[in-house]
This record gives sequence, C-alpha cells and structure tokens, in this order.
Amino acid sequence: MNNSIWRKLVAAALCVATAVSAYSATNETIKQLKKFYEAKARVSGMYVDAVSDSALIDYAISGMLQKLDPHSVYIPKSEMQQMNEPLVGEFEGIGVQFVMLKDTLYVDAVIPGGPAEKVGVLAGDRFIKANDTLIAGVKMTSRDIMKRLRGKKGTTATVTVVRRGVKDPFEFKITRDKIPLHSVQAAYMVSPSVGYIKLTIFSDNTKKEFDEALKTLKKAGMKDLIFDLQGNGGGYLKAASSIADEFLDGKQMIVYTKGRAVRETYKSSPGGSFVDGRIVFLVDESSASASEILSGAMQDNDRAVIVGRRTFAKGLVQMPVALADGSGLRITIARYYTPSGRCIQKPYADGVEKYKNDVIERYNHGELLSADSIHFPDSLKYETLNLHRTVYGGGGIMPDYFVPIDTTAQSLYLTKIVAKGVVNGYASDFLQKHEKELKKKYDNVDDFIKSYELGDNYLKELTDKAASEGVKYDEAGFKKSSPMIKKQLKAIFARRLFGTEGFYKTVNAYDDSYLKAMEILTTDGMYDKVLNKGAKK
Repeated sequence: MNNSIWRKLVAAALCVATAVSAYSATNETIKQLKKFYEAKARVSGMYVDAVSDSALIDYAISGMLQKLDPHSVYIPKSEMQQMNEPLVGEFEGIGVQFVMLKDTLYVDAVIPGGPAEKVGVLAGDRFIKANDTLIAGVKMTSRDIMKRLRGKKGTTATVTVVRRGVKDPFEFKITRDKIPLHSVQAAYMVSPSVGYIKLTIFSDNTKKEFDEALKTLKKAGMKDLIFDLQGNGGGYLKAASSIADEFLDGKQMIVYTKGRAVRETYKSSPGGSFVDGRIVFLVDESSASASEILSGAMQDNDRAVIVGRRTFAKGLVQMPVALADGSGLRITIARYYTPSGRCIQKPYADGVEKYKNDVIERYNHGELLSADSIHFPDSLKYETLNLHRTVYGGGGIMPDYFVPIDTTAQSLYLTKIVAKGVVNGYASDFLQKHEKELKKKYDNVDDFIKSYELGDNYLKELTDKAASEGVKYDEAGFKKSSPMIKKQLKAIFARRLFGTEGFYKTVNAYDDSYLKAMEILTTDGMYDKVLNKGAKK
C-alpha cells in the first residue's frame, strides 16, 4: 500500500466519520489508523513469506470481529453468496454449516436430510482432512475448504473427522447431493385431533410453508399441535415472529432487541390463525436463535408447554453490512430478550472455544441427563406474563418438562460404523434387493412402523460389511447398540419408501420428547398441570 493509497484511506475514514456523527473520528482514531498502517507496512516488508495487502487486511478485519463476540464475522467477497444459500435457495454439496476456529473446521450444524446427516456427521465434529488434503492447522481459507466439500451431485467427498470422546480420527465417505432446504420437513396428523409440524430452519419460505401446513392440518381436524424445533439452528427473526403471530392474540409481546444504538419491539397482531388450540413445543440443545425467540415467546406468554432440554442460547442480533469491494460483515448490534425480559444469549467472555464447547460441557456436567443437575441463581428468576410462573434467564430456554438425552444404546462400535458410512451403505444395498417387496407388503408408513422388524440375520450382514470396511466386530458394543441400529435402518427405509414424512414418523415413534408431548396432550388434565406448574395463585 503506497502513500497515495494511505492518504485516500485516511480521507475516506474522515468522510465516513463526518457523515456518521455517532462514530466521528478523533485525533486518537487517526493515530490508531496510522499505527495499523505502520504495523501492516512492517509485516509486508519484513515477514518471512510474501503476504498480499488484501490478505493482511482480511486477517485484520477477521481478527477484530473475532475478539468482539462469537457471531460477528467478516465475509470475503467470494463467500457472500454461499453465506446466504441455506436461507434462500439450494446448492449441491455434503450438507453442513461450519465455522473456522483456530484453523480448524468445526461443524456448526448438519442440514436435515442432507448427505452428511445420512452418514452420521454430527454438530461439533472437526474436519481435519478433505479428500486426502489436510485442512486443519494449515491456514486454509473457508473458500478453499468449500471447494473441497462442494461438488456435483453424485460425486464423493471423503472427510477425516475428529470427534470428542472418540480416541482416533475416522473417515466419512459422503456422496454429494442437492441439499434440501425446505423449512417444514413434515406435517401430519398424529391422531384425529393432534397435528405435528417439524420445522428445521427459519428461512425466506418458512412462513408460506408453515401457513400451508397449518391450513392442511386444521382442515384434517387438528385441535392441538406438536411443534418440533429439535435441531433447528435458527434463521430469520421475521420468520420466527410471523409464526408466533399466528399463535398469539393481538398486541402480545413476541420479542424485543436492545443494543447500544438499537431497540426494536415485536408484538402480535389481531387475527392469528391458531390462537385457541393447545401447543407443545419440542426443543433441545441444538435449538438456537430464532427457535429460542419463538419458544421463549410461547413460554413467557403461557401459550404453550415447552418439552425437551435447554436450548443452545444464541441471542445476538447480526446486521449484514456490505463493503465496497463486494465483501461484507455481520456485526452484532443488539441482544434478543423474551417478553419477560430474559436475555437469550449465554455468556461468551471466556473465549470462543469455550463458547463453542458449551453443549459438550453441559453433557459432561450432567445437564443433558438430569434436570437435578441444573441450578439457576435467584438473580436469574423471571416471571411469565399471565400465570406468573418462574422461568430463568442466563442463556437459552429451559423447558417446562425436561426430557433427558438417551444414551442407553450408544457405543464406540456404533460411532465407528456410522462414521464409516456402513449403516447408510448397508441400507442402500438392502433396499436394492428388497424395496419392491417392502412396497408391496406395506401400503402406508403407519403399517410399516407398526409391523416391520429387521431380522437379526440382516444385522449379521451389516457387521460383516463393517468388518470389510475396517471396523472390527465388538460383541459388547454391538449388543448394546443393535436396537439403535435397527431403528436407524428402519427410519432410512421409511424415508426411501414414504418420503421425508415417513422418516420423521418412524423417528418419532422412538423419540422420548415426542412421546412425552403426546402423553401431555392425551392425558386428562396433564397439559394444564404442566402449564400451571409454579403459577402464583
């Protein structure tokens, strides 16, 4: 960067500072900008390897934002389109959302129904190799990593994964596909009066899809609703507030945002399409952001029963800012607050890595296994708006009815065969041979769920396939995990035979939170008892 460019930079900074009085430049600002230029010039001239000015500026902006909070980010020009794809369209790839932390790719979310989910990739996994190329610890850009993970439908990506709790790295072979980006993954009647909606993201199309699903279910006789937000990592605030609007009477608080220069309030309007029926929301430790806005609004207005485990606790508001060269920023400008005044965001002062590992620490401390392990100080007590029930702040939404995570069938053997793609691969092999006979035998998914049971002789085929893939047979691990393996295979079969709705119907037949929701809605007085628990008389 020569002196002419530097003078233009300072002049531009002064122009911006003059135009925006809240951020007016001072002598100290100019002094610090000069210090930055001096440091950049020294690195450009003295660093052992050649580094371009554009790369140094990118590093500086990224580092600046990374020190502020975990969700303020710099987006290079080459990545601007990809950053929005999960919310506005579809693409071809393996189906993960990721973040870079200390030169390592962390899986932030696995897109439901995508190739990565099918082979067993989990949120929190670290990718260290992609197609035999080391991508961890080598300062590879997100763009370069995307090039290795994305590709045409039908091609294969091989990734090497490190997973907490698993001693050695292992490989996934993932066949790329078009990534499904529908918000509503399933909507069906559970009983003559109870409907179910599975929502996986809050996107541009969410409200339209939700309205269509709700209309269909009401026409089918729905009086009560199970609304499933498990694993929903969030999305657009507008989508979450518009759904809340359908569940609340006019002028009820949904959420408000508060920042240094921003405050905005969202309230419901008259004419909601489902303001009387009972609702149970399902949430877990992966339900984040917009999921927490919606479930928090329902809880604070005493409008629904929340079932599951404490949500992720992401409550920072980002504003997209376009930069002149086509790159951009997402800057945190405010925090979300539920109607009772609870801040959704969990603390992040101890650093990004600890923040990202928060859910793992919850498991280590027993929070995902027992409600008794969760302790909130009195300073975090709040009251719901109508029944004046006690709810707690401090990050995330604590459910009204806690359901522990099920670890009874987990084993290292199961982890290995899923990671190797054995379960999904075996399912494909099996269906090539038996799909026609299954379709002939089972007219609908309900009969399939009720009657189909995979024989143990087929599990022997699966373990043989695992051995051929290098996973040594572990009798104890297999015995512990075989019920889970059967359930996973049955759900995969149901997806092929009956579509996405068939998959979720099959999964829900074994899902503890879903089963508890049904119990709450179908047991006389239980819904009111759970909803009124802790209410002030």
